[in-house]
Amino acid sequence: MESEAAPAAPAVDITPTMTKVMRRIIPFIFVCYVVSYLDRINVGFAGLQMNRDLGLTPSQFGWGAGLFFLGYFLCEIPSNLMMQRVGARLWIARIMISWGLLSTFTCLVTGPVSFSAMRLLLGMAEAGFTPGVYLYFTYWFPGVWRGRATAAFLVGIPVANMIGSPISGALLTMDGFGGLAGWQWLLIIEGLPAVLLGIACLFVLSDGPNEAKWLDENERRNLGAQLTAEQAALTARHGNTLRDAFANPKVFVLALVNFCGICGSLGVGLWLPQIVRGFGVSYVAVGFISAAPYALGAVCMLLWARLANRARHRLWFVCGALATAGVALSVSASFSAPLAAMLALTVTVVGILSFQATYWAIPSGFLTGRAAAAGLALIVSIGNLGGFVGPYMIGYLRESTKSFSTPLYVLSAIVLVGATVMFLLGDPAGDKPKEIA
Repeated sequence: MESEAAPAAPAVDITPTMTKVMRRIIPFIFVCYVVSYLDRINVGFAGLQMNRDLGLTPSQFGWGAGLFFLGYFLCEIPSNLMMQRVGARLWIARIMISWGLLSTFTCLVTGPVSFSAMRLLLGMAEAGFTPGVYLYFTYWFPGVWRGRATAAFLVGIPVANMIGSPISGALLTMDGFGGLAGWQWLLIIEGLPAVLLGIACLFVLSDGPNEAKWLDENERRNLGAQLTAEQAALTARHGNTLRDAFANPKVFVLALVNFCGICGSLGVGLWLPQIVRGFGVSYVAVGFISAAPYALGAVCMLLWARLANRARHRLWFVCGALATAGVALSVSASFSAPLAAMLALTVTVVGILSFQATYWAIPSGFLTGRAAAAGLALIVSIGNLGGFVGPYMIGYLRESTKSFSTPLYVLSAIVLVGATVMFLLGDPAGDKPKEIA
């Protein structure tokens, strides 16, 4: 008599473990990202006084502000590969401490050359943080949990603007205190938190489940098994080596889409304070008005990400959000009335944030291992060139045309190209990822 096959082992429910992981990791990483994003955009507020004090033209300011992202581009991939070698805890701490110090020292710039040099160095120091976090998430979050973690992480963008804009506007009123300009106080006070958080990384973060003493043995084993199974499946389909990442044309297409999105995001973000200042309001009012679009965007991006995670295909959500941002940018350029222009720019911000909240689940859904380290860094680094092109293009065209309308029309076209390319590519990972037992 033949023996019956043993029944398949029931799938292990890791929901309690993932809830614990989310509560441990996401709040801290979120705060780090808020500080990170604040330190890259606070120059937009500093420029309200700094441009006058240093004699910077619009094109010189746009060039210097954008050089941050050129430095990011140059060092992104090496930084991510180094993080995979030495571990996330040490490397993220190094990134935060070095960028915090350089952000603070930017208060010492005296002209366009030193301003540009400090922005380039700041980008090189911070390079690897964002793709490093996306890589770090692949060590901890399987399947749809990674999409939830990414969406929660990216809420740091609007929160940085919501918190940072009023604070930055208020800090500018310290002009003359202690013999320093208001923009110098802004850079000092907003740069130091990164140093403190970098030191805290050494005590808060664990490189992966196996090193997490705050998980019990069963939790570490079950989560590790889930992650290993998922990574094996992804490796079989897409590979996991550096060559697999660089030989995959879909990685470069996704980088182009990210480039277009960041052109819109940073183009608007870095120039918004000066657009609002053009309405004839005070520094403090500039801060609060600039924060309003991001307050609405924070709510909308979470709702949009939740809908995308529940849907069978997230492609429509990614393309729809980016297309909405592109159309709204064009509409904002056609209005001269401040209220109408701000409403259109608010829709732009909401669309871009909703795009970012859904987009990153696509590349992390088919990249794993060293392919993930290199591929995610490649997508972020090429995309971050948009952070150079967008601000500089706006500054150059504004200086040439004496208006914000033409640069906003051009920015709109770039964003719409990104939405079109994303639609034509589709989702390389196919259907929404499922949990692997």
